[in-house]
Amino acid sequence: MKTLAFLLTAATTLCAQPYTPKGQLTKSVWAKSKIFPGTTRDVQVYVPAQYDGAKAACVMIFQDGNGFASAQGPWHVPAVMDTLIEQGAMPVTIAIFIEPGVRPAAGADQMARYNRSYEYDGLGDRYARFLIEEILPEVGKQYRLSSDPNDRALAGSSSGGIASFTAAWERPDAFHRVMSFIGSYTNLRGGDSYIDLIRKMEPKPLRVFLQDGSADQNIYSGWWWLANQGMAKSLEYAGYDVKFEPGVEGHNSKHGAAIFADAMRWLWRDYPRAIEAGKGGAGQRHYITEFLDPAHDWEVAGEGYQFAEGPAVDREGNVYFCDAGASRIYKVDGAGKVTVFKENTGGATGLMFGGDGRLYAAENQRKRVVAYAPDGKLSVIATGVTPNDLAVTSKGEVYFTDTPAQRVYHVDAKGARRVVFQGGADGNLLMPNGVRLTPDEALLVVADTTGRTAWSFHIEADGSLVDGQPFYHLQLPDDVAQGPVRSGADGMTFDDQGHLYVATKLGIQICDQPGRTVGIIRRPGTADVSNVVFAGAGLQTLYATAGDKIYRRILRRKGVFPWAPVRLPKPGL
Repeated sequence: MKTLAFLLTAATTLCAQPYTPKGQLTKSVWAKSKIFPGTTRDVQVYVPAQYDGAKAACVMIFQDGNGFASAQGPWHVPAVMDTLIEQGAMPVTIAIFIEPGVRPAAGADQMARYNRSYEYDGLGDRYARFLIEEILPEVGKQYRLSSDPNDRALAGSSSGGIASFTAAWERPDAFHRVMSFIGSYTNLRGGDSYIDLIRKMEPKPLRVFLQDGSADQNIYSGWWWLANQGMAKSLEYAGYDVKFEPGVEGHNSKHGAAIFADAMRWLWRDYPRAIEAGKGGAGQRHYITEFLDPAHDWEVAGEGYQFAEGPAVDREGNVYFCDAGASRIYKVDGAGKVTVFKENTGGATGLMFGGDGRLYAAENQRKRVVAYAPDGKLSVIATGVTPNDLAVTSKGEVYFTDTPAQRVYHVDAKGARRVVFQGGADGNLLMPNGVRLTPDEALLVVADTTGRTAWSFHIEADGSLVDGQPFYHLQLPDDVAQGPVRSGADGMTFDDQGHLYVATKLGIQICDQPGRTVGIIRRPGTADVSNVVFAGAGLQTLYATAGDKIYRRILRRKGVFPWAPVRLPKPGL
């Protein structure tokens, strides 16, 4: 077994090879951030001797960069990269060493604001956007940097370790490689949630190196040693390409610096072979594989809309959806052809077919609910409301949400309308949005956009809703661009086993019959998913509207026609 002393000697030897071409290190100060306004920070850029500008270079970004770049520190990253690049153990790579931001104080007797924990320990995409939108373009003004995520890596220690993972986790379209030493996957700012979230989320195309020691710190936010083991086990379970290097050191750089060169070799091994999601070996245990077909990913079914919403399936498996901004309803047929079904639709946001063959629409701008017959003839179902989404029973009864009024309405087969749920008076369902019947029509499910739950109500014989509960427990994002932290729960659909698919800010969350989130299908793009429906051959294609596009993806699960009730199997409790 190699001792730490041996590893330190080997690392020193690797750095001290006078025949190796030396790269150049330049230093500057960055003080132009709009994402972290008012901050200033050191930025150093290492350019290897082999870089000539003829080809875009790979990029590796080091958090707490001064320590990694220093020739007097333990890491000696530029010297290690000199040697590894010359040996062909890694590609020609430009390294960016970046410090956390500091908001300088106004005077000598005042405290500066230190952003390290805010930037590094916080979850969400803020730090990733800072790197992608500000730092990389700035460095790219001087050097040709690759935009291929397979050519980009992130590295850091402690809070810099979790910052590196978070940036790649949030933006796998930009980064595929992560190196984390003594990473802070504890509850400093919610980092402990990754251990659970990784097990539920559809795997992402990431390669992750982790290191920690059994003597690492154990404080108010958690035990680093336990947290890093949990991260490693979750990543293994989910099928990631992950390597965990355990040791006996504490919260320091001794072990990490000693193995740094080998960690770099592992991170860049077999380059330029692309890193693929779920190819790490143990992913067959990942429960999300019960739903996802590995042979099929998201593909664009239509694009160029102002705001795609409200997909619905007809008897032939065709999909109809709204462009709420343009007041149009489109049809996607079995061959994938997209045509306009109806113009001037009053800002329709929700659609559903009924057993009578009519297409019901929630015309938000016209403040009414209507139904289109197969020949295009329009019937008005309700007026004087602000409908968002709707559900139609096999008996021709309609439930719809009025989000501004915090209401759920019921319209019986004769056209009589009444309020069956009032958010302010009947409970704390603050923003009723998506609404769906369970496949057996026993229950009505209503998504609450502002909370973390979708509500379940029992349906009485007269259509009344009783015994409502905030039943479906959804995962929350750590941060949102505007407003309070919320799930963003929107449109929903069911499969024939009773699993509920909910469009949320994190992706499409899958809940089992007892109300637990068991998996999360990643968003098909960067826009939030607004609604989902099963359609196509055998109802095995999941369609999702998001931003200016509608997407489709073949799954291993089968949907149901909303007008044809089915008996559900008893779930595991």
